[in-house]
Amino acid sequence: MDARALFLGIAFAVMWSSAFTSAKIVVAHAPPLTALAFRFAISGLIAVVIARALGQTWRLTPPQWRATVVFGLCQNALYLGLNFIAMRTIDAGLASIIASTMPLLVALVGWLVFRERLPAMGVTGLLAGLAGVALIMGSRISGGVDMGGLALCIVAVVALTVATLSVRGASSGGNLLMVVGLQMLVGSAILTVAALLFEEWQVDWTPSLILAFAYTTLVPGLAATLTWFVLVGRIGATRAASFHFLNPFLGVALAALVLGEQLGPLDLAGVAIIMAGILAVQLTKAPAPSAPRRTSA
Repeated sequence: MDARALFLGIAFAVMWSSAFTSAKIVVAHAPPLTALAFRFAISGLIAVVIARALGQTWRLTPPQWRATVVFGLCQNALYLGLNFIAMRTIDAGLASIIASTMPLLVALVGWLVFRERLPAMGVTGLLAGLAGVALIMGSRISGGVDMGGLALCIVAVVALTVATLSVRGASSGGNLLMVVGLQMLVGSAILTVAALLFEEWQVDWTPSLILAFAYTTLVPGLAATLTWFVLVGRIGATRAASFHFLNPFLGVALAALVLGEQLGPLDLAGVAIIMAGILAVQLTKAPAPSAPRRTSA
């Protein structure tokens, strides 16, 4: 892994983890689905305009169109939509921890459903990561966490897992920025329908809302998504997913720093265990050092 890929991976992890903190601020002042629909509409239009200016086209390959629709539905509409609703009643740090288990779920499905070989270290990491999640869940449930919000986060991370499996088709064939913009517009369209059906327009316009909305639109919304696609295209989905091991720590750290969320000893222990588990699983899935490495410019 070269220095550029390392920088991209760390930048993605920081931006991805910060989304939960900024989203927590947004949903405190605006309807979650409406705010998210506007966010994706703005981010998507910006991406499409820039893509067209760069000469990119929306004449995508069939795999790209399929991946764009699946990604827009599963990540933008389901994963983020459910998380935005959930964060009205649960902490941003907890939501980020649950979302960070996506690599563990991918490995678990591959091992149990598709019978993919997982070495002993990978199995140990998988079980350790799940144990860390159980530790945090038990602590939060006994502390009176909102079960409805917790359930929404769990469904959301399942949708994120499906979205992740569609990335490979979207990151090949060129027109990368156009793909990013179109999958955001797909999410915006779905969320707009849901917002019109289930929400009322009640917005508390404050400087913190405007700042948080602008940040979540441009940084986690646009920059992080583009960074992820570039990273996957450069080093592959397996190596790129290894950076997710940073997300549990970064998610709770940013929430504690910006929002003042409290962390107990069991939370910190669980985060450390999850990080170790994700890293162990990803290391067992990484190509051997002697394998040829192909990167894109």
